[in-house]
Amino acid sequence: MQPQLETFRNELKGELESILQYWMRYTLDEKNGGFEGSVDNNNQPVAGAPKGLVLNARILWTFSTASRFLQDEKILTVSHRAFNYILDHFQDKKYGGVYWSVDEKGNMLESRKQIYGQAFCIYGMSAYYAVTANPMALEFAKSLYQLIESYSYDVKAKGYLEAFSRPWGPLEDLRLSEKDANEKKTMNTHLHIIEAYAALYKVWPDAQLKMKMEGLFGLIDRYFINHQTGHLRLFFDEYWNEKIDVISYGHDIEAGWLVQQCAESISEEKWINLFKTHAILLTKAAMRGLDEDGGLWYEYEQAQQKLIKEKHWWPQAEAMIGFFNAWQVSGDETYLTNCINSWSFIKNHLLDKAKGEWYWGIRESNSIMSGQDKAGFWKCPYHNGRACMELISRIG
Repeated sequence: MQPQLETFRNELKGELESILQYWMRYTLDEKNGGFEGSVDNNNQPVAGAPKGLVLNARILWTFSTASRFLQDEKILTVSHRAFNYILDHFQDKKYGGVYWSVDEKGNMLESRKQIYGQAFCIYGMSAYYAVTANPMALEFAKSLYQLIESYSYDVKAKGYLEAFSRPWGPLEDLRLSEKDANEKKTMNTHLHIIEAYAALYKVWPDAQLKMKMEGLFGLIDRYFINHQTGHLRLFFDEYWNEKIDVISYGHDIEAGWLVQQCAESISEEKWINLFKTHAILLTKAAMRGLDEDGGLWYEYEQAQQKLIKEKHWWPQAEAMIGFFNAWQVSGDETYLTNCINSWSFIKNHLLDKAKGEWYWGIRESNSIMSGQDKAGFWKCPYHNGRACMELISRIG
């Protein structure tokens, strides 16, 4: 092993431990159960903050995966906490599926069925089952898969519709967040459905599930990857008419390695080879968003021809894996250099060395983005925790 890689791996091991310790120390809600809905940059819980499904499902995935990765029972206790909280408070026992959010006391708040959220719950439950063999986790994951296929899958035009009301009826506002376009089909949701299905397939290798995954690979190749530019297309109507929006450098590089890994999970050479090619295409496209300091800019607004000059935490985490994967696929040392530079940027600008975890991001001036969570509805241990585990494994 190169000495540079050994140092890199050791630093990542330390960072993984630091991330997990932060979440165990500052995010457990000892008053109301589960986890705090939001924790600020001073590590103080934000009173009255809603508790999001994505946060809780990602905690479940991260701590389940890390407990298996590190063989640590203390970490597994956090997984148990997340598992029980989701079943007790997010589960819709009347209509099926899981709510988008609950209030600080665990009462239903936003009852909508966002398919992105259902997928992350499958992802977390599958990881929990992998480490505990708890049959309730597998059955719940399978029930969510069946609901997605029953209500979200578009039999006529293919693909998956974005969101539904609590009883699985139509909605006018389908957006994941205020910044997103209000469209019926999105790259982001399809990316995380395939991620969830791959995790489920590892613990439940069902033939029908594999067929659904292969359908998703075909859709990603046909609609979401722009074969000319290498960037992802993000938003579509139900008939696959593209709605031009931003270029997301973080999603480009995340999809590059992640869809390849999902293809590897079903051991089909056709898809593995295709998405290895796409991994390089997407990674090269994402490199257009690299700054000289090794950081990845957030987005590019195509209509205004304007670069969003912010560097958020999650694209940097995904960049580390994406660049390392591209190096493994191609042997081109440029990608390894970019990976190491991404880590240097994170260490120099995003790690809160005094109070733990990563800042949300920095602005063009390198100032910390104020008013953002250290932990919260979207700020989870999933991107950075996963990056550490992926790279430790790949280097090892």
